[in-house]
This record gives sequence, C-alpha cells and structure tokens, in this order.
Amino acid sequence: MKLSKKLDSLNSRIPLKLKIWMYFMAFTILVFVLLWLCQIFFLEKFYKSMKTSEVYNCAEKVVASYNGSGSGEIDEDMISSLAVDHDLCIEILDRYGREVYSKEVIGDCLIHGRQNGTHIFIESIDNDDDGRIFHKIRNPRTNTEMLIYGCVLGSTEYPDGYLLINSALVPVGSTVSIIKRQLMLITVVLILLAFVISLYLSRRIARPIDRITKSAEQLAKGDFRTKFDGRGYLEAKKLADTLTYAERELSRVDTMQRDLVANVSHDLRTPLTMLKAYAEMIRDLSGDNPVKRNEHLEIIINETDRLSAMVNDILDLSKLESGRQKLEPSEFEIRDRLSAIIARFKGISEKMGYNIHFMPDSERLVTADVGKIEQVIYNLINNAINYTGDDKQVYVRQINQPDGVLIEVEDTGDGIEEDKIKLIFDKYYRSENHKREVVGTGLGLSIVKAVLKLHNYDYGVRSTLGKGSTFWFKISDN
Repeated sequence: MKLSKKLDSLNSRIPLKLKIWMYFMAFTILVFVLLWLCQIFFLEKFYKSMKTSEVYNCAEKVVASYNGSGSGEIDEDMISSLAVDHDLCIEILDRYGREVYSKEVIGDCLIHGRQNGTHIFIESIDNDDDGRIFHKIRNPRTNTEMLIYGCVLGSTEYPDGYLLINSALVPVGSTVSIIKRQLMLITVVLILLAFVISLYLSRRIARPIDRITKSAEQLAKGDFRTKFDGRGYLEAKKLADTLTYAERELSRVDTMQRDLVANVSHDLRTPLTMLKAYAEMIRDLSGDNPVKRNEHLEIIINETDRLSAMVNDILDLSKLESGRQKLEPSEFEIRDRLSAIIARFKGISEKMGYNIHFMPDSERLVTADVGKIEQVIYNLINNAINYTGDDKQVYVRQINQPDGVLIEVEDTGDGIEEDKIKLIFDKYYRSENHKREVVGTGLGLSIVKAVLKLHNYDYGVRSTLGKGSTFWFKISDN
C-alpha cells in the first residue's frame, strides 16, 4: 500500500508531456521487441510448424479426393497443382508398392526412385495403428532435413494403395541473418523517428492542457476575466468551454453573493439601529413615561421579531439547500389550511388596507410536509403583498385537479420582465424594482423554491408587465 502511494505521488509530479513521451516510447520499444522475437528467435520454429501443417493439409486433400471419387481414381491435375504450389514431392503407390502416380518438384528427395526407402516407409505405415506416418529425416546426401508423410489410401486393414509426400525444410539461418541486419537498421531509424515524433506530439498534446491549467490557476485566485484557450484538439476545446461556462457561473454567483451580503447587511443594520435608538430613548427620555415607554418597547419587540425572522429564514434556507432538512409528510385538508394562513394576514389587511381574496375549491386531502407547505404559501402571499399594485389586491386560488391541487397567488403589481422570470427564485437575485417588505426578509422565494424541490413539486410564475404576476405550485397526489 505504501509503495502504491509512493508511486502515485511520483506519478503526480511527472509533467503530462513527459508522461506522453514515455508512453509513446515504451509502446515503440514493445513493438520492436515483439518483432525481434517473432522474426529472429521464433522464425525457424514457426516455419517448421507452418510447413508441417501445409504437408498434412495437402495430404488430407489428396486422400479426400481419392475417397470421394468412388472408383479409387486420383485427380492428377489437383495433385500436380498441390505439389507445385507447395514445393512437394508426391508419390502414389498401389498395394504392392508399385508406382501409380509421381510428381517430383524438389531434387534428390527420399521417395522417388528410392525403392528401398519407399518400402521402408510402406512397412512403417502398415505397422502404425492409424495407417499413417509423419517423420523428420535428414537427407545424408544433401544434409537437408526432410519431412516425410505417408498414409494408406482406402481401408487401413485392406489398403488400396499408399500416399507418400516429401517436403524439404529449407535452412533459414541465412534468411535470419539477412532479416536481422535489416531489422537492426530499421530499429535504429524508427526509434530515432519515434523519439522525435513522440517528443513533438507530447508537446503538442500537452500545450493546450498547460494553457488551460495556467488559466485555471488564475481563476482560482479570483480572476473571473481569465480566457481559456482550448485550441489543439477537441477534448481540450470541450474542457476550455466547460471551464469558461464555470467561470461565468462563478462570476455570476460571486456578484449575486456580494449583492446578497449587502442586502442582508442592510436589512440587519436597520432593525439593530432601531433597537439601539429606542433603547437609548427609553434610557434617556421615556423611562419615566409609561405611555411613551410602552410605545418604544413595542417598536423594540417588533424589530426584534423581524430580526429573528430574518435569521430563521437564512438558517432554514441553509438547511434546505444542504439536504439536512428532512420531510415529515402527513395528510391534511388543504382548503382549511389555506384559510388559516390567510387569517394570519388579517392584522396587516386591517392596518394597512390590503385585501386578500381567497377563492377556494372543494375540500381536498393532500399528503405533504404540512409545516413546510404552510411556509411556502405564507411566503408567496407575503411576496404578493410586497409587490402588488396601489389597489393593494391579492388573490389566492385553490384549483382541484385530477392528479393534485394547484395553488395560485396573484398580485396586481408591475409584473416581471420575461428575461428576469427564470432568476426570480434565485437566492442571490434581488429585483431592481425591490420594495421594502411589509412582512418578511426578502428570502421568501428562495425558501419556496427549496421546499418545492424537496417535495419534487412543479412550480413557476406567469407575469405580464403592468398587470401583475401569478406564482403557482402543484401539490401532486402520491
């Protein structure tokens, strides 16, 4: 394990272009090693094996032709063609050892005109259980190794005749010597070429990666204007395009995060300032005046509640997006729940003149995390109150459908630009037409998105400029 870690550590420190060059050279050397083994060390063995298989296959064709003729006739043209094509001496004898057919291709073979040798081969065939022989014999006159194949024609018990094939095993020593010299020259030349080509290719392949790596290092330092150059090959271009996209997204997120910090800081600073101011007023001015003191204390309590709500919203959003917040589904009546939520806004309606119109459908049982669905509906209504028009009208609809319940919350405000609709649920997005919230923290829609995604519910917004917006989501039946 330690050795493996050391090798991995060493491998991680080797530059890419050096790795590519090493792999290319290793592959080249392996090819030449295999070539030398096959062409030099195993050439003779391969040649003898091939020649043996060649003789055996030719014999099988002759026997098959003889047995297939029915009358025991031989196809002299076919046999002659086999002998010439494969440098074979072929002789066919009758049952008494007399020559029936003969084709001599190589000179001074061991069967043609060698009656004593022929009879010895026939005797060996008769003594073999399978009726065939396959010998390697050295010709004493030429000092050449010969292959002798013999078999019966017809039945092994009552043979019609005999087939003898003689093939010379040509010495390959001189051929190996010639090939060796050629391979030596080719090996030297090609290894030099491989060295140069692999060095060029490794640099060419690694160059785009090096450029992208340097750009990525700049991006890691916070430079979102870095250019990723992936010229060279397709994979590098795809990597550069991916990093360019990631850079744009990181830049957008960084900008939005800065905006969020600025907005949240502003929203936190306001109640804190008011808390301090009214606490000082109680200390210095209204401490002995019960009416003024209670008025100032009421403001401190309201601002404390607002500050607490803001912190809770930030914590809730963090838990939802990190996956630490788990659903606790239960069955409940949606119309009754909507009525209860709208009733919470009665104080705002009476105090500030807002009219929240509820258009219910028939009662319907749904299954979801009741606490989180209440939070979604509350935030959508609160958002509509913040952005509705001067008429201060908000409409909440319950629409029962075969596969679930559709909830809509409509305001009569200025509406949302089409290119801004896809950003409206983004936790870092802040509308340019932002209005100071009557109730809430400005993170409501972000929490809505997180809760609905956790439930896997469909949601969205329809908006027309100058006429208002309708936020909706659908509680699906399980």
